[in-house]
Parts: sequence; C-alpha cells; structure tokens
Amino acid sequence: MNARLPRPSGTQAQRGAAAVELALVSGLLCMLVLGAMEMGRLLWTWNAAVEATRYGARLAVVCDMNDSHIKTRMIGRLPALTTANITVTYLNPPNAANTCTAVDCKAVMVALTGYTHRAIIPFAPLTLTLPPFATTLRKEYMSSASNEVCQ
Repeated sequence: MNARLPRPSGTQAQRGAAAVELALVSGLLCMLVLGAMEMGRLLWTWNAAVEATRYGARLAVVCDMNDSHIKTRMIGRLPALTTANITVTYLNPPNAANTCTAVDCKAVMVALTGYTHRAIIPFAPLTLTLPPFATTLRKEYMSSASNEVCQ
C-alpha cells in the first residue's frame, strides 16, 4: 500500500508563521521602547543635576557661608544626590579658594561631581557617571539673617 498523504494547502503550510514573526518583532519593539524610556530618564536626570547646581549657586551667593540649607535644598531638587557629590567653593582671586570671608569674597562656585545614574532596565545593571557640573556666580548678600530664602 502506497498511500500518499495529502499535501497541505497554502494556508495550512503557513500556520504559526505569524506567531514567530510576532515574537521576533515584539522583542525588538520592547527593547526599543525600554531604550527610549531610559534615555528620557537619563536626560531628565541630567537636566535636574544642572538645575540643582544652578539653584545651589543662587542660594550660596545670598545665604551665609557654608549654610547647611544649600546642600539640603539641592538634594531636594535631585533626591539621589548626597552631600559628598556637592562642593561649595568661595572664591577671592588671586587668593586661594575658601580663604575669604563674607565681606571680601567675590564669587561662589557650586560643583556637582561623581553622580551616578542607574538604569532601571530589567536584567541589565547599567550605570553612567555624569560629568561634573559647576556654576559660578558673583557674590551678593551672603547673609541669611536678612534673607528669607535661606530659612
């Protein structure tokens, strides 16, 4: 008995092809969406770090020297910051940095260094250290007593 099996028609031969194509395309699409979301988070963090540095410099020129509110309020702008990431330097050129008083300081430089952004992509523990940011502003009041911003 040489019985031949019937050949599948065109639609039966393609069964499952759509599922395979969906699996391939959805994997690529998920990676693309996760990458776009993570890039958006990185850019948001980058912008928040720049703004925190600017905000710290604005506070440093109107508040007392080494006021604790400066770093605390910068951390409020970017909660993942630590005080170790923030440096406040009082300038009086040509003298050395941090050797001036509130009377003779000419400028304040606030810098943010060593901040690490951690990705939230599952199964990929990626980290990126942001470059150092610094903002320098000329001295204004440097007196917390007469300024409600420093309270």
